[in-house]
Amino acid sequence: MTGGHALVVTGGPIPANQGPLPSADLIIAADGGADNAAALGLTVDLVIGDLDSVSSAAVARAKKVERHPEDKDETDLELALSAAVAAGTGSVTVVGTLGGRVDHALANLLVAAGDRWANLRIDLRIDGAQAWVVRDHVEIVAQVGDVVSLLAVGGRATGVTTTGLAWPLANAEVKPGVGLGLSNRMAAPKAEVVVNDGTLLVIVDRTGLEPVTSSDGFLKPL
Repeated sequence: MTGGHALVVTGGPIPANQGPLPSADLIIAADGGADNAAALGLTVDLVIGDLDSVSSAAVARAKKVERHPEDKDETDLELALSAAVAAGTGSVTVVGTLGGRVDHALANLLVAAGDRWANLRIDLRIDGAQAWVVRDHVEIVAQVGDVVSLLAVGGRATGVTTTGLAWPLANAEVKPGVGLGLSNRMAAPKAEVVVNDGTLLVIVDRTGLEPVTSSDGFLKPL
């Protein structure tokens, strides 16, 4: 499956306001994510984790189950991403939520942006928002006015240049814990973010804006 795409569904509450998800060659559920996958109409290829929060019915429906001890050093999401790498995928969409435990939600964002996955192209669907882990560049297709935030992860990001945003950056430095890059907006239907060095988590958030829906009632994909 070299170069294929995987969906990784995390546990916790069912993600809210999820629109259509991209097609995938492999669907992996991180523990209780198997129940969320079922709720989203997905057939799980692999359930992985310590299986402390997944229903027996969801485990039975999975094509393959890989159980790990409860006392482990890796989170269930780390195990799922490792499985995606082992399967030869080149890109992953992580499906999750900001509901439930705050530490789990924050840990999932930080894990996805970790250097360990530098060879994977990772994007995330977090409730009604979409995010990308950016180490070089990303093109964003969204609605004019959508909120876009650029957050540095693991250290400063340098050479940050944007086009298509209301407040452009040119060869800027974005540091962790600093407001520069937060709450920008789409000024055009397409925008681009370029990073020379470092890692950015680029988030497009429709929260607080009127959702854009398709004729079938789902949120349009970004």
